[in-house]
Amino acid sequence: GASDEKRATMRLLPNLLSRFVKNGRLTVIFEDGFRQAFGSGQDGPDVTIRLTDKAVEREIFFNPELKAAEAYMDGRLVIENGGKAFDLLSLFSVNRTGMAAHPVQKALRKVWRALRRRQQNNKLGLAAKNVQHHYDIPTKFYELWLDETMTYSCAYYTAPDSSLQQAQMDKHRHIAAKLKLEPGMHVMEIGSGWGALAIYLAKYCDVKVTAINVSTEQLAASRLRAIEAGVAHQIDFREVDYREVSGQFDRVVSIGMMEHVGVVHFDSYFTTISRLLKEGGFALVHAIGRMSPPGTTAPFIRKYIFPGGYVPALSEVFASLERTGIWCADCENLRLHYYWTIHDWRLCYEAGREEAVAMMGERFCRMWDFYLASAELGFLNGSNFVFQILISARRDDVPIIRDYIVEEERRLLSSMQTSA
Repeated sequence: GASDEKRATMRLLPNLLSRFVKNGRLTVIFEDGFRQAFGSGQDGPDVTIRLTDKAVEREIFFNPELKAAEAYMDGRLVIENGGKAFDLLSLFSVNRTGMAAHPVQKALRKVWRALRRRQQNNKLGLAAKNVQHHYDIPTKFYELWLDETMTYSCAYYTAPDSSLQQAQMDKHRHIAAKLKLEPGMHVMEIGSGWGALAIYLAKYCDVKVTAINVSTEQLAASRLRAIEAGVAHQIDFREVDYREVSGQFDRVVSIGMMEHVGVVHFDSYFTTISRLLKEGGFALVHAIGRMSPPGTTAPFIRKYIFPGGYVPALSEVFASLERTGIWCADCENLRLHYYWTIHDWRLCYEAGREEAVAMMGERFCRMWDFYLASAELGFLNGSNFVFQILISARRDDVPIIRDYIVEEERRLLSSMQTSA
């Protein structure tokens, strides 16, 4: 009746949700039992959530992206009827434009933009701490849901139904082909993860690799994996920040690392890569980008997942190359590939979730539910994609026609099949 209507207009959260949720349906059960539904019920999922206390309603109104995640992690926002974080985030995802238009949200984003240089100031020492925050947790946790190569970056799906493992191997082959490697070359890898690419290059391209990383945990695991693969003598895994590396290399490769650099340091990142290249050499950078103008990192990701991280707009990447006087010889955009990758990760993670909870605890795993779901949807409905650029000092250091990439991929594939 009238009193219900009055209660609804007095509440802050319904004010935001009625403007924000247009597609699908979100039903909210407030802590006093009051229930309200938002949205058309069309073109999106139907999700019911329950808020367990009064404060959470106000918190979510003022900072929905961060506080909804935290409330879910703490069990103060409960998804009813067996729903998952993915269902709630799918609903957010198909309504994302409505939220950004709300005056309170507009003001918040303005503040974030003003602070972004400070948030991404990954100076020496702090950069390592930020990376360790994400990677120095037990390798066993990642083993639960990554493929056997332990590759934690966007795969390359030559077909949408490729297995995750196949798509990661295809990615390594695609990158190796672009690098146009010859036996005996020396490659520098900046940000080497669990060593999968370094091992692939050593094994199938017969090159030497110096692979650097600031995560102690990952380096220890990488060294063991290189021994198992029989290529330990070809790879030097080193714990060092990219800015402190010396020497010169035939090729430089950096996968999923630029997202950790921070907009303040793009010029220094590209200048470092350029300094590490021998004359005539070139580099490949693979990173997540956004097809929208420059922005900021979502508060949940910034606080819990990748402190100091930032996904650049291509305009920021190219502006930095212009300032540093470096040629971009090639740019390829992988659009749906990361959506397929994270979708596969999420299914593997959900299949092993009980084991994950036993290892890391329920709150951590709820954080991971939220992270994987929001990342997957960002590549499906949001503005994210992955780009690969080839960069060099001179305009003709990279072959002038791209056909060499396809030819080299075919050659690598047949040599892999023979060695198998």
